[in-house]
Parts: sequence; C-alpha cells; structure tokens
Amino acid sequence: MKTIAVIDIGKTNAKVALVDLDRFEETAVRKTANGVVTEGLYPHFDVERLWRFITESLATLNAQTPVDAISVTTHGATAVLLDKNGDLALPLLDYEFTGPDTLAEDYEKVRPPFAETGAARLPMGLNIGAQIYWQEQTYPDRFADVASILTYAQYWSYRLTGVLSTELTSLGCHTDLWNPYKGDFSTMVDARGWRPLFAPVRRASDVLGGLTQQAAKGTGLPVGLPVYCRHPRFQFLAATACADAGSTVLRGVHGNLGGDDGDGRKEGGAG
Repeated sequence: MKTIAVIDIGKTNAKVALVDLDRFEETAVRKTANGVVTEGLYPHFDVERLWRFITESLATLNAQTPVDAISVTTHGATAVLLDKNGDLALPLLDYEFTGPDTLAEDYEKVRPPFAETGAARLPMGLNIGAQIYWQEQTYPDRFADVASILTYAQYWSYRLTGVLSTELTSLGCHTDLWNPYKGDFSTMVDARGWRPLFAPVRRASDVLGGLTQQAAKGTGLPVGLPVYCRHPRFQFLAATACADAGSTVLRGVHGNLGGDDGDGRKEGGAG
C-alpha cells in the first residue's frame, strides 16, 4: 500500500488529499469551501454538495496517481440520522446552532453526570447528545423515522462502502453518549431508547469494507478498494505531511487530520 486518499471535511473547508506513505508527503490535494445552509428546518450542512466534491476529487486524483485505500476524517460534534432506506431522516445539524440551548434545562435532567462520561456540558450542539435530544423533542415525527445513527466521518464511509458504523473516539469526545470506564454507551442512551439506533461501534483502524459498485462508478476507483473507518496511522502521516508543508497540525480538541481549514482559520470547539 503506497497512496492513501484522505477525505477531510472541516466546517469551513473540505479537502481530499493524496498521501504517499513511503515519503510521508501530501502529494496532491483538492479543496472546496464548506458552509452552513440556513434554509430549511434549521442550519445544516449540505451533504450532497460535499458528496459531489468527494467523488469528483477522488476521480481526478486517482487519474493522476492510483489510490490504494481511502480514509475519512471530519470535524466532530455531528451525528447523522438515517432512515430505513439509508437517507437522511433529518438534516445534519450545525453544531454552532443555538436551537439545542432552548431545551437546555430539560436536557440537564436527562444527560448523564460528568463522573460517568467525563464529558463537560457545552453550549449549542457541541454535545451530540444535546443535538439528538433537541431533534427528538422538536421533530418527533421525523425522529420516528430514524433507523440508524452514525458518527460523522462514518457517514462518508457508509456512502463509500454501504457499511453502517460509529467510531469509538468520536463517540467518546464530549458527546454524553459514551461511558469510557465501561466501554459502553451511557445510561442516557438506554434511558432514551436510542441504543438500537446506533450503528455498530468500530475502531479507527478497522477496514469497514470495500468500495461499492455505485461509489466505484462515481469515482473511477475499483470496486472493493479498502475504506478504513478512520485509520489513525494514515491521519498521522497526512498530518505530518501537512506540517511539513507549513500547515497547522492540530484542529480543535479532536484528533482529526491536521491542517488549518484551508483559509488559515484553526477550527475550534468541534473542529
């Protein structure tokens, strides 16, 4: 394995980069601005525009240098709610939207204590549990259609492989959803009846599956090309390459792929 395509979705910019594992270098990159759509139920991210950018970028970069595997990293504090057909049951909520604050008093009564999760109470949607609670309470009919909940990076892995998953470190990062001491979901997840909705928990180093025929057709990559859950080694190498190129390595409080967000802004909070 020599060349990895790393899909990196930040809040203000998104990019797809090729990383040469032998040279520890980023050899090519395509970028696009990302932003929040304010029309609709609430401020949200335009996943279809991002998907078009991802597939077009993979096709362009693979034509330059054959890709051996794909890894995905994203900003945190984002859950994806899918219906039984694998489509969005509700839009991907912008974690800086203040809507969840309107139910802050109610949420305080149901969220697990700090001693259980190690997660501090944060404003807006920075606790994923607060996001999901607000969506459940505000749009009960739409929430009733939720069949699967994914962490954000694994949503893109799902679009590539058809495999539903969540990832351990994403669940454990100030979400209120995870008890790191027991290695299991928090008591709130069971109390709310959410456990059956969460896709299987996978480790970052897991190969989730191979590229589907549909994704292969859209990208020009071969069917079955391995897609990693969120491979930490690839991300470290990509971060090293970005650092060598003069980018900032850390993003917020998450262990995401390094680099500023393409416009010199370091993403804070959910980075």
